[in-house]
Amino acid sequence: MPLTVEELIDPAVRRFVAAVNAGDRAAFRAALAPGATMADDGSERNLTEWTEKEIFAPRGRMEVESQSEDGRGLVVRFWNEVWGEMRTKWRFLVTDGEITRFETGQA
Repeated sequence: MPLTVEELIDPAVRRFVAAVNAGDRAAFRAALAPGATMADDGSERNLTEWTEKEIFAPRGRMEVESQSEDGRGLVVRFWNEVWGEMRTKWRFLVTDGEITRFETGQA
């Protein structure tokens, strides 16, 4: 059974997932520290371009299957209108309550 957003342990990760699922770009940006970075399948990506192309424009959604003990690692069923559904892993680096980096890829 998937986890609800409220069950996510880390507050910054919780805000990130809630913003993605709501399609809320402003809330998404607010969950990130200035200068935050990301990688997809081990390749560095431009965070703004990647999130627009992979998350917001194609209405991406995250259904969390599991989280790590610290709440900063997730296994997610990610869906968008371009790729359909895929099982992905996400790892977040959080500093002072903001996400400074996230990495995602196939699980």
